[in-house]
Amino acid sequence: MAGLDITPRLDKAHQAVLRATPPEFLDLSDIPRMRQKFIDAMAKIAKPPRPEGLEISDHRPHDDMMVRVYRPAGLETPAPALYWIHGGGLVMGTVEMDDDYCAGLANRLKIVVASVEYRLAPDFPYPVPLEDCYAGLRWLHDNAGSLGVDPARIAIGGASGGGALCAGLGLLVRDRAEVPVCYQFLVYPMIDDRNDTPMSHQILDSRLWNRTANLIGWNSYLEGRAGADDIPIYAAASRATVEQLAGLPPTYINVGDLDLFVDEDVEYARRLRLAGVAVELHVYPGAFHGSNNSVSRSALSRRWKADERAALHRALHGTELEA
Repeated sequence: MAGLDITPRLDKAHQAVLRATPPEFLDLSDIPRMRQKFIDAMAKIAKPPRPEGLEISDHRPHDDMMVRVYRPAGLETPAPALYWIHGGGLVMGTVEMDDDYCAGLANRLKIVVASVEYRLAPDFPYPVPLEDCYAGLRWLHDNAGSLGVDPARIAIGGASGGGALCAGLGLLVRDRAEVPVCYQFLVYPMIDDRNDTPMSHQILDSRLWNRTANLIGWNSYLEGRAGADDIPIYAAASRATVEQLAGLPPTYINVGDLDLFVDEDVEYARRLRLAGVAVELHVYPGAFHGSNNSVSRSALSRRWKADERAALHRALHGTELEA
């Protein structure tokens, strides 16, 4: 199969960024090398100035993982919180890559944001990354008083591979019944290890998160068993039946219509709704995986950002975000 040429469906800003991306940019045949390449590429992206007075502190619930807390100046407490899980296809990524995103949310929404640095596959396959995320969330809840957080208003969120972990975490939290979560916020989540949707076969461009990279990511996380019959729902949330999705918190899902994950994300939203879960779904025409960050100044990306912030504000404060 030749794959889908997404270029004709992009606006000029998105076309320019895609053209500037080197061919074969995404090569996971050497994961350590790709991790460094990804860090170097993220470092070149222009960053906004850090909000004045923002406090950032690092904490270690245990020796193998870290939680970075972002707290805006003059925050009224107890405040709601977002527990954030960075992306990277389950094999890459760091807390630092989302510093500006988390700082911006904390400052604009007047919330605490806690971002977890979890261990990565294939060095640490399932369930280690998920248990790291659970440990960090449990730490946030247990220390809510000293952090100025309202334990009844903690949302969980994640992007891409972080969305995989967030969706799994939502199911795990519900079933362990130890930590209440009021909302889940899934940004183009990577949630189906089977890779059998139409779009999963069509996105082959090596400049993007594509089918080859996705298969490597899932097989790294699942120790070569992606697509096996007995993958648990906590590892790949798309495995959950409608009945198994009941009782999850209200959920936000967004994705571009040119993203590898669009089919699985729309289907997940449909089944959540059938399970009685309140769902807000956004599918953005002309957006590819991660373009809200790589083409951050486009009109489309600005709308994406505004929609995210408005939804989180409604979920955590119960009111509309003022312009």
